Amino acid sequence: MIRLNYKEAGPAAYRTIKIQEEKFMKKRVVAVLLTAVMVLGLAGCGGASDKDADKKDSGDGGAIKVGIINNDPNESGYRTANDKDMKEMFTKENGYEASFAYSLKNDEQITAAQKFIQDGVDYLLLSAADTAGWDSVLKDAQDAGTRVILFDRTIDADESLYEASIVSDMEKEGETAVNWMEEQGLDAYNIIHIQGVMGSAAQKGRSGALDAAAKEKGWNIVTQQTAEWNAEKAQQIVQSAIDSGEEFNVIYAENDDMAKGAVAALDKANISHGVGKDVIVMGFDCNKWALEELLAQNWNYDGQCNPFQASYIDEVIKTIEDGKEIEEKTIIMDEKGFDATTITEDDVEQYGI
Repeated sequence: MIRLNYKEAGPAAYRTIKIQEEKFMKKRVVAVLLTAVMVLGLAGCGGASDKDADKKDSGDGGAIKVGIINNDPNESGYRTANDKDMKEMFTKENGYEASFAYSLKNDEQITAAQKFIQDGVDYLLLSAADTAGWDSVLKDAQDAGTRVILFDRTIDADESLYEASIVSDMEKEGETAVNWMEEQGLDAYNIIHIQGVMGSAAQKGRSGALDAAAKEKGWNIVTQQTAEWNAEKAQQIVQSAIDSGEEFNVIYAENDDMAKGAVAALDKANISHGVGKDVIVMGFDCNKWALEELLAQNWNYDGQCNPFQASYIDEVIKTIEDGKEIEEKTIIMDEKGFDATTITEDDVEQYGI
């Protein structure tokens, strides 16, 4: 802008320039105000856009909403460890908004699943009480845009209805245990078979292996009953067999808690058990206290069932959120069986849950 004073320009020229200066300043003020409004408007739009993007990417409020359906955490040491693992992973700090439902009954789990779908969860994580009856609710989840991930247990449903399955191979667990039993070379096999919750993947896999071997090899199943993973019920089953005078030399219990209950009945009747004793004791899950029983040679065998699936599930979810394909539909946990004559203290520390 050119500035002239009165003496240099004269009165007429000065007035003309003065008017031009005033017009220029008014335009400048208007321009500054418009610029400020535009900046504020863009900032406001930018903030809303970021939130919308976060909401679109993460479900609601910037977090991925997951509904987790599990068995009762008090069911066993395995389930307690499994539930703890899930709760430590699916936290606000890790970008999740998690809701939990627990039941050992399939119909109650299905009701919980339907509610989670209605609530609009992004992912439904499921450890099914029973392998059957899930098709309808999984189709509802698919229609609602809810992605399903199975953990711990398989179900009888088409693979298209879920994103991934992170599970133990229950049939292999049973086969490993049965093969170990055969290797003991007993003169006769008289087996008390204590089953878990009927219809569950763990029960079907572990029972199926023993049923097949007993039929093929002529082993005698003295009694075969469900204790529903419960130690007290298992103790009652064994006590009943003792009271009836049945001869037996193997207890095949489908989890550690039921093996513990069975041993309580043996101790009460002063029946020896463990390495080189009257009764072989077999369990599953590898609770630390159970492996310590093996180390002391009070039990004979324990089959591992890995409860730590949360990190695998988290990886699957992140892969999906990144728009990538899941390479493996079924992820099998690495597991083994432990023998009382070869187990070490390091095994107890490393594999005990």
